[in-house]
Amino acid sequence: MAGTKNGGKAAAKTNKTKYGADFYARIGAAGGKKGHTGGFFKNRELARIAGARGGRISRRSKKNA
Repeated sequence: MAGTKNGGKAAAKTNKTKYGADFYARIGAAGGKKGHTGGFFKNRELARIAGARGGRISRRSKKNA
């Protein structure tokens, strides 16, 4: 049943039984603590500029006029 919704639920149940109910919280927290670059929050002005650029890009195709 690997790769199915039911298989995922079974795997989650097994992981919680083997490693504790907080298994996913612990591995998520470990991943969050590994980062050292700071991301966009480190430079708010850069984040604002990048967001504005992304917002100007249309995802619709160009209409032939």
